Amino acid sequence: MARQLGADIDGAWWPNSASLATELPNLVAALQHPLGEIVEIRLNWLETEGQLDLDAMVAGSRWATSTQPKRPRLVRVSGHTTDITLLVVPPKTSRALGALVMRCAAVLPIDDAYRDTTLFATADSVVDAALSESARWARPIHRAAAE
Repeated sequence: MARQLGADIDGAWWPNSASLATELPNLVAALQHPLGEIVEIRLNWLETEGQLDLDAMVAGSRWATSTQPKRPRLVRVSGHTTDITLLVVPPKTSRALGALVMRCAAVLPIDDAYRDTTLFATADSVVDAALSESARWARPIHRAAAE
């Protein structure tokens, strides 16, 4: 997660598998301290939608050209104290690319040696697309006045 929350993307989540039922409890546990009790989780995709293949993007295929383009997957987690939006890194993403996407999404420092690489350009492109998707999709959860 980013040190400063409240941007269109506040970091990234890189699950170990495609099974949300298996992965979500660990995400909730990790976010309860910074967000307070988790009250809602929203996804910007349906199970029937395919995932982006980030490693194929490094090889030059960029975004899918199917009839319905794939978009970056986002998860909006609302806690008792604040809400965040995380970019979901596909589980099969290579370690090198996944690590750069995570750092870019959380606005963490990146070594200059990586900045002129195809991996960095891809990671930066993925985060840019996620920022656009987040601005279009994510919305703050309006808390009840009694809280």
